[in-house]
Amino acid sequence: MSNLRYLENVVTLQLDTQKCIGCGMCVTVCPHGVVEVRERQARLRDRDACSECGACARNCPVAALTVQAGVGCASAIIHSWLTGEAPSCDCGGSC
Repeated sequence: MSNLRYLENVVTLQLDTQKCIGCGMCVTVCPHGVVEVRERQARLRDRDACSECGACARNCPVAALTVQAGVGCASAIIHSWLTGEAPSCDCGGSC
């Protein structure tokens, strides 16, 4: 799944580098390799690969990461894969 791509610039994932303590928990739990830690600081390596699952935000001990899990175009695309229905994220654009 490392080559899985979503729509560009639609993910809700945000990283507050001022809060980050570089623990690496986000790297451990992210299923798509979105985050990396360099020099004791998390960085978004591939933000558009985020599926908005929320694992990074739920496991960050200092709330440096936020994401609206289960919303947006990525969720709509995954839902369409699972159900065979046309994707609809209700954003007014086309997924």
